[in-house]
Amino acid sequence: MKIVIANDHAAPELKFEIKEYMESLGHEVINIGTDSTESCHYPEYGKKAAEMVASGEVDLGVLICGTGVGISLAANKVKGIRCGVCSDTATARLIRQHNNANMIAFGARIVGSELAKDIVKSFLEAEFEGGGRHQTRIDMISAIENER
Repeated sequence: MKIVIANDHAAPELKFEIKEYMESLGHEVINIGTDSTESCHYPEYGKKAAEMVASGEVDLGVLICGTGVGISLAANKVKGIRCGVCSDTATARLIRQHNNANMIAFGARIVGSELAKDIVKSFLEAEFEGGGRHQTRIDMISAIENER
């Protein structure tokens, strides 16, 4: 898969670890995050990564900031994006299986590198279960998005 990874100043070290890990799993990873710990603005990175996912330029996205919340909020403002904050593997798996999430976010100040790798692996290996109640709910979310 082709995956974009983005981060703010809280996460350059973790970003590099996760990028390398995803590449070791055979994925092509595009780094658009900051490589510096100098203060920057996560909405810029979340938006750019989300636009790449929404346009189909990449298949999925991985976002990292201090908590994962801010960057995910920015990403979710882009039409067609379903990004969830995960700090455990079960949530990472379920947001793909039930919500067909196309991006994941987590916090560098919340999860360590080994847990972050496990979260990413769970997210990437999971597949949308499709149809039924899950598709109905995704369609409802899309309808809300289209009201704007």
